[in-house]
Amino acid sequence: MARPHYASRLEDWFNVGVQAVLRRRGWQERIIPQVGYGNTEFVRVLARVVLGRDPINQPRYEEDQVVRGWRVFVTAPATKVLVSVTVNGRTYDAVTDRGGFIDLTVPEVLPAGWHEIMLGVHGERQARARIYVPDPDATFGLVSDIDDTVILTMLPRPFIAAWNTFVRDEQARRVVPGMAGLYDELLADHPGAPMFYLSTGAWNTAPTLTRFFARHGYPPGPLLMTDWGPTNTGWFRSGQEHKRTALRRLAREFPNVRWVLIGDDGQHDPQLYGDFAQSHPDHVLAIGIRQLTPAEQVLSHGLPVPNPDPGAHDPQRPTAVTVQGPDGHALRPQLRAVLTRPEPT
Repeated sequence: MARPHYASRLEDWFNVGVQAVLRRRGWQERIIPQVGYGNTEFVRVLARVVLGRDPINQPRYEEDQVVRGWRVFVTAPATKVLVSVTVNGRTYDAVTDRGGFIDLTVPEVLPAGWHEIMLGVHGERQARARIYVPDPDATFGLVSDIDDTVILTMLPRPFIAAWNTFVRDEQARRVVPGMAGLYDELLADHPGAPMFYLSTGAWNTAPTLTRFFARHGYPPGPLLMTDWGPTNTGWFRSGQEHKRTALRRLAREFPNVRWVLIGDDGQHDPQLYGDFAQSHPDHVLAIGIRQLTPAEQVLSHGLPVPNPDPGAHDPQRPTAVTVQGPDGHALRPQLRAVLTRPEPT
């Protein structure tokens, strides 16, 4: 096995030192659960364990204690910690990775709908995690990007996380008009359909985003995000590869579902979704792209025009029907027209 990249080794060395200092100060593990999901064969559990102070009056359920602001990113991951996961009355063990994350798939079958599972460390400090299981007969699903698709960022990409995390209050963020209503309408037409938010953003922001979605009427659903920072092969993870991998996994896990993929034209969503539609034509029903304004395009990638899609004008490239508009109000009638037209025979 190749030796891990020196950046990841440096980060691991730093994290081990920080953990040692904080544990001596009495800090303990704190579980931050994420929304998981399942199908007719498994349940996928997502969570992160960090070190935190342990005040006497701390509530038993840790998801109510998620911090806001800059503290979201200034966390100490608890690595190599044994976490117990109780699903359907059975308990499984998982060990946190170098970032404090657990991503555990267990062979449990839950009925369609929302469920709660339990997570614990050292047999105590319980936390609840929500699990969504789509209708096993669902043939429609929705995948949405986040930044510039449902939330207006209006900032250069390298500074989005820093500004939103260190400066701006989460309640001050702006929504893209009409997107929440569009998603609600699409899902109302297909009860029990799976809904996922797919982003290159860091897992640290997931609790903040979950509250933001609830406050602005977005339908709940699992967030598929990533972990920023060094990897075993380099300084940073590939956001594009993260999205490709997540889409391929969804295609395997929900083989009967045809997806509506919604993103924006500020970065690589048109190309990523087009590539996925080409390689998985039976899994994509339509693609919806939010068109950024020229000012948003400049802030997104430096030019006042959309990022070019290398395969967009290839006549041999089979892709799903793509509709475009500046917001959810413009995308809604176009997607409705696509989804209600009869299938070709």
